Amino acid sequence: MKNRKVYVTAFCGVAVAMNIVLGIITSALGIPLYLDTLGTVLSAAILGPLPGIIVGALSNIITGLIYSVSDIPFCLVNMAVGLVVGLVAKKFKFDWIQALIVGLVLSVLCPAIGTPIGIFVYGGLNGTFSDVLVMSLVQGGKSIFQASFLRNIASNLIDKVGTCLIGCALIKAMPMRFLDNFKKES
Repeated sequence: MKNRKVYVTAFCGVAVAMNIVLGIITSALGIPLYLDTLGTVLSAAILGPLPGIIVGALSNIITGLIYSVSDIPFCLVNMAVGLVVGLVAKKFKFDWIQALIVGLVLSVLCPAIGTPIGIFVYGGLNGTFSDVLVMSLVQGGKSIFQASFLRNIASNLIDKVGTCLIGCALIKAMPMRFLDNFKKES
């Protein structure tokens, strides 16, 4: 008899670790991509919205406690990823088309949530080369919100679409026998 709770808990732990490690790597490289939601996408697509939300929240809270408490409010972005992916995967099959559509939706939704947080916490800059774009847009007459939002949409188009497509590919590569461990016992 399999114990679904053990599999779910272990998978969520791995997903949180994946988010943290990918976030650290992209931050260390100073690239304007995040990739810190892949674990959230996987857990939400396989397990549903609630585990996705929990993985998203824990990822940012743990990272914030380790590195910078000011990063914790961004858990709202990661939680939104878990909610959206989880709801879509619950209603539809999380295939290539759904992954692409969800990635595009998240490319706008995540900056809509994260930009005000970024402005409040960091003044709209994120410490990467893309800050040059933000400052150029501000000097050209855009507000800090508009400039930061435009930069965030650009980076999120690549990040969120890529993350959702990678998540879809990883799920398709998982053996059905492994995925069966997460099905509710009837």
